[in-house]
Amino acid sequence: MSAKATIGEKIKKLRKYKEISLEELSKNSGVKKDLIKEIEESEIVPSLAPLIKISRSLGVRLGTLLDDTIEEGPVIVREGKAGKVIHFSGQEDETSESHLDFYSLGAGKVDRHMEPFIVQVEPHTDNFKLSSHEGEEFIYILEGEIEIVYGKEKYHLKEGDSIYYDSIVPHHLHAKEDKPARILAVVYTPL
Repeated sequence: MSAKATIGEKIKKLRKYKEISLEELSKNSGVKKDLIKEIEESEIVPSLAPLIKISRSLGVRLGTLLDDTIEEGPVIVREGKAGKVIHFSGQEDETSESHLDFYSLGAGKVDRHMEPFIVQVEPHTDNFKLSSHEGEEFIYILEGEIEIVYGKEKYHLKEGDSIYYDSIVPHHLHAKEDKPARILAVVYTPL
């Protein structure tokens, strides 16, 4: 299925699920009714600007429209079936070597406000920069040990430990003892 078909079908399905007419969506989003209709009928590939307006009007995050699947009920991910999302260095410098592999546990959930992941964390001994973003993070250590630098403090966490913090404070995490670790991370970012 093409991207334009997938996005169009999702918009139409969400609009009908929420009992919003084409006219109402157009009025609320500021996107012309004809354009929404063309998107829903998979006649065009929309640009990002109308997609953001439409997603906000539908009360969903942009990621909901861009996910491969969509579920109106609960999303179940069976053991070993979490989809790999991204390799990430956790650095602003994109040339840094990846040390975080994210596996999504929430992809497809309509109108989600949290992003749950299983994250494989590799040791990271290079110099690192702290990063920050709006929202909150909850981390539970499944295997291994990690160090979290949070502001000016450092926290050493072992299997079974957890930490919950405001992610606007500059932070960084990496595995300890030159051994990889696995964590459950739940990230919340406001609309």
